[in-house]
Amino acid sequence: MRHQPVPLPRQLGMYAYRGHTVLEFRGEIDIASATEIGPFVDRATDRPGARVVIDLRPVEFFDCSGLRLLYRARVRVLERGGQLHLVCTHPLTLRVFRATGLSRLLPPHPSLEAALAPSGAASGSL
Repeated sequence: MRHQPVPLPRQLGMYAYRGHTVLEFRGEIDIASATEIGPFVDRATDRPGARVVIDLRPVEFFDCSGLRLLYRARVRVLERGGQLHLVCTHPLTLRVFRATGLSRLLPPHPSLEAALAPSGAASGSL
């Protein structure tokens, strides 16, 4: 019996970029969408040495459910000796990251190139 690939939720895009798995969150990231996205994030962060970028540039709304997804992804990646980078440019989301302290644990970058630059590479492997 062949297993059919599970389609991605509309709030998530996934692709490879420079040896990393990029998870592109889209639209509104709230409790409902976080529940749909969570298993895909878990799958991407489950491999030893996983190199993951979470790109929030297409996000229009981001609540504490999204924060939990990011923190969980960070913990899972670091436990497995991997790297996690964050791309975010939305001013309100960046303000939430600063207010909660998440920006110290997972510094946001303005682009994929900046996140994967040699100086940015060490930041995701704290």
